This record gives sequence, C-alpha cells and structure tokens, in this order.
Amino acid sequence: MNHGGYVWGSGDPSEWLDFSANLRPEGPADWVRESLREALGKVRYYPDPEMKQARRGIALFLGVPEECVLPVSGGMAAIDLALQLDRGRVYTVPPTFGEYAARAAVHGRESAVWEGKCEPGDTLVICNPNNPTGKVRTREEMRSLRETLKAGGGKLAVDEAFIEFCPEYSLRGEPGPELVILGSFTKILGIPGVRLGYLCAAPETIDRLRRITLPWTPDAAAAEIAAALPEHREQIASDREMNRQRRSRFGEQLRKLGTEVYPSQSNFLLAGFGRDMTAAAEKLKEKKILVRTCGSFGLPGSFWRLAVKTEEENTRLIAGLEEILHVR
Repeated sequence: MNHGGYVWGSGDPSEWLDFSANLRPEGPADWVRESLREALGKVRYYPDPEMKQARRGIALFLGVPEECVLPVSGGMAAIDLALQLDRGRVYTVPPTFGEYAARAAVHGRESAVWEGKCEPGDTLVICNPNNPTGKVRTREEMRSLRETLKAGGGKLAVDEAFIEFCPEYSLRGEPGPELVILGSFTKILGIPGVRLGYLCAAPETIDRLRRITLPWTPDAAAAEIAAALPEHREQIASDREMNRQRRSRFGEQLRKLGTEVYPSQSNFLLAGFGRDMTAAAEKLKEKKILVRTCGSFGLPGSFWRLAVKTEEENTRLIAGLEEILHVR
C-alpha cells in the first residue's frame, strides 16, 4: 500500500513534521478526545453487531436515512467493500489514488482508464475532491457521470474522503442503485489511528454490503465518535473555514518559490516544482519533515502533494525548501 503518514521508521512519531498525511493539524478536537475516554468504559464488551449507535450518528450528520448508511473501519474498508459489489472492470481517472486499482486486483477485477463508456457490472471510481489534485467536480458533472453509468449498467463509486472540506459538492443525499458513496472522518477529525468510515447508498445496496462486511466494525472508539458527530457540526465547520484560510496563504508562500500550485478544495495542495524533487524530499526527511511524492498517483518526481498545516508549520516547510532550493 502506498500512503502518507509513515512516521514509524525510527524514534518518536511526534518528532516528525508530517506533510505527507492530510489530517487536522492540531490533532483530534477536545470532543473527540472525550469520546475516546467514554469508549474506554465499553471496550470490555463486543461492539454492537447492528452498529445502531454509529449508524444513527453518521446518518444524522450526513442528513440521510439510517438505512442508507453502513459504518465501516475507515475509508480503505469502504473502498474494499464497494469493489466487491460487482465483477466487471474498475475504471479510474488518473492521476488519482492508486488503491482503487490495487483493491480491484485483489478482488480479481481488471482496471482501466475511464474513456466514457461502460458495460454491465463495471464500476467507475471518482475521488471528489480528487486526491492528489484537490480538484472538485460539480454536482452537475457527477450527475452526468452517474447517468452514463446507469445507462450502461454500471455503478458510480464516489470516494468522498475529503468532502467535509467542501460538503456542498456531495452526492450523499441522492441515493440510487447505481451510486455508492465512500466516506471517511479520518481527515477532518485528525484520527487516522481510529478507523471510522462509511458507505452511503440505497437501502438494498447497504443490505448487500452488510452481508459481506466483517462483524463488529467499527469498534467501540469509532462508534462513540460517530455517535457524537451531529453535536459538533459547528466545530467541523470552523475547522473547514480555518483550512480554507491556511490553504490560501500556504499556496501563496509556495508560489513565491516559483512553484506551480494547483487549485484545491481539500486540505492539501498539489505542487509542481518543474524539476525532479526526489533528492529534496530526502533532504527534508533529514530535517524530520515528511512530504508526499506523487509516483503512486502516476505523476513524475517533480510533483509533491502537501498537507495544509498550521501557519507556523507551513512556514517551517517553506524555510526548509528555501534552503534546499537556494531561494531567498
């Protein structure tokens, strides 16, 4: 698996300044930490196999009926389950997250680049906003793709792992047999160590997914956080606005280095440096700064995907880059 956030190579993980994983910079909010403490009193019991608490919380937060939600252990679990629904080709639109094709192969499905048509049993996976570009497709664009898949007998699987940074583009309130939404609260809540994801689909699709998912997922900690989600919409909205402001300023700092910065609606920026940056990434690692190179997304070594962090942390990365690139 190719993913950011590998802070386990040596020493204390907290020593690293990690721009390779796109997470809430301050870590989990106070209410999330309190939910984790509450969960400690429940870890002596098996989780509820019906996932009532988690389903209710996620459904209320998303604004959809409970029967349209299936909580799972993180966004990767959602991707894996969605790709078990059919047996046809899995289409993607590169550059995008490489795990779609990887999980398709695990389940014996051929993968290919989307060219605008499908056959029965095929699946088009779209990440919206896209990873690693941060580009978002409008609802109209997504509805058009949905109609194309529907006409061909295929499914549209929309990975909305980053949608809480621009929820107005979500399709989660428009269920249908040809649409499956994959979601995760890892990024917006800053909890990669607690696996909390979901699938949102028509009730008959959710019933099929429930029959193939593993029992007792998500666990007590994830379920407790899910249950508390509806009470903390304002905090999440505040984090969204803070990210927008930081993203804008961080982009300006990168452009002053002569970097091409692509428009993003997420909590990361795709940066093109116009030169191979492999050695530069290694030099930053010596300074305990991690960045995400983009080879696993199908992009050359001149591209990095950089998480948006605090003003102080963003400035520290810029200073490191100035030193390495000899820009002042």
